[in-house]
Amino acid sequence: MNTTVNADPAELAKFSDLAHRWWDADGEFRPLHQINPLRLDWIQSLCPVKGLNALDVGCGGGILTDSLARSGATATGIDLSGKALRVAQLHALDAQTPNVTYREISAEAMAAEAPACFDLVTCMEMLEHVPDPASVVRACATLVKPGGWVFFSTLNRNPKAFLLAIVGAEYVLKMLPRGTHEYAKMIRPSELAGFCRDAGLIVSHSKGLSFNPLTQRYWLNSDTSVNYLLATQKL
Repeated sequence: MNTTVNADPAELAKFSDLAHRWWDADGEFRPLHQINPLRLDWIQSLCPVKGLNALDVGCGGGILTDSLARSGATATGIDLSGKALRVAQLHALDAQTPNVTYREISAEAMAAEAPACFDLVTCMEMLEHVPDPASVVRACATLVKPGGWVFFSTLNRNPKAFLLAIVGAEYVLKMLPRGTHEYAKMIRPSELAGFCRDAGLIVSHSKGLSFNPLTQRYWLNSDTSVNYLLATQKL
């Protein structure tokens, strides 16, 4: 493997240790299970996935990858956590998910191997966990076909996001394990939009993701101050 692979060993270890919990809808990854239908519906509203060749970058245990496949895409999930990928593969076998494949490979290596091979690329909740997020964005832009869609989601970097996504979610409500996110690695929408433009991606739509701790309900809106998603297209 390339010794300059764009990954933080501590981050990989953190998620590998939790790998067996990926498909426990009431466990540490409960928020991902709760927001997955919202993300999938938004993707589908802009880019109906049936019949498309889709790639999920930083797929973890395959929550979104599995949904893309079940929605009619030929879906590939890639990640550098071998443990998480084994969980994803076992789940696909157990659930008999059609047309889904998982590979232990970086986004950059995949881009070198399969440029312009995918109609749709997703990269959700991953950019804030790598040393060089711009490199991942460039890889995603390389992987998608001209005219294809690339979707990103990540966390904004500001005091409100620190209070809600780290202090609130990890320490007060204990929705996520402590240390899941680092404030310095969070990415402002303007920064991510800049990475996209530099990579030849046009930002066409954005959404915010909000949560009510009393009702335990998530919803998409226009407030990108904490969690947000960007939809982009390849030039």
